Amino acid sequence: MQAATIPTPWRNDAPLAARTYSTEQAAAALHVRPQTLRAAVCRAGHYAGVKPHKLPSRFLAWPAEAIDRLIAGEVAA
Repeated sequence: MQAATIPTPWRNDAPLAARTYSTEQAAAALHVRPQTLRAAVCRAGHYAGVKPHKLPSRFLAWPAEAIDRLIAGEVAA
């Protein structure tokens, strides 16, 4: 019997969804409401310099690295 391995979402070859946050996850991490992120994207195309990817399902996928940099107080590029 082979031991089950737990996939890590932070590998470089991980799929896009594993290296992103949903709008709800990003909002919780940034301590804002999800609608704040959605409204910012609608108005300016970004939230604090972070541009999300629009998925085929019409949901937004926020880059985890950029959100983590915002949490750490760095400027999003």
